[in-house]
Amino acid sequence: MPEVKVYYFQVKAVGEPIRLLLAYGGQEFQDIRLSKADWPALKPTMPFGQMPVLEIDGKKYAQSTAIERYLGRKYELAGKDIEEDFEIDQVMDFFTDIRLRAAAVFKESDEAHKAKMQKENETNHYPGMLKKLNEIIIENNGHLALGRLTWADFVFAGMYDCLKVLVQISDIDEQYPSFKKLQESVLSIPKVKAFCDQAPKADW
Repeated sequence: MPEVKVYYFQVKAVGEPIRLLLAYGGQEFQDIRLSKADWPALKPTMPFGQMPVLEIDGKKYAQSTAIERYLGRKYELAGKDIEEDFEIDQVMDFFTDIRLRAAAVFKESDEAHKAKMQKENETNHYPGMLKKLNEIIIENNGHLALGRLTWADFVFAGMYDCLKVLVQISDIDEQYPSFKKLQESVLSIPKVKAFCDQAPKADW
């Protein structure tokens, strides 16, 4: 078995899907959770100066979606052909659109502009985007693509707590119960649950 390390901060966010996928695959790995104070010294050693990073036998790989897609293929959670992979990728890109739109608000430092951005999202973007995401999950038997478990589900499950912080919709679980149900279905997989039970606690 290869020697594997995951580098990310002391939160779930975009690092958590990678951890969950490795746990699902039965891969032992060193879960390196860095503080913000630790990060500057390590940043120059990373492929693109950012995290998460997956290290396999001493070689570092970056870009979260690329890592997740790789692990999906490795653990037979990808499509059976390029068309099925296309279906997974398009939904993942749509999910990323939602996440990045919300993250832009979260990172905004001007409070007045931040409130304006949030209002714009809540009025003109989130209703349609979240409704579509909800429809996709329902149409796919509780999954994000292909009507079965794929690596996309692990991305959603790992990112959902963070997404809730970003979108700032207090009753999102009640409005879209399929979201929480999908997360719970992934986190209840025995190997994934075992990892989560012993992992350091993080709110998002």
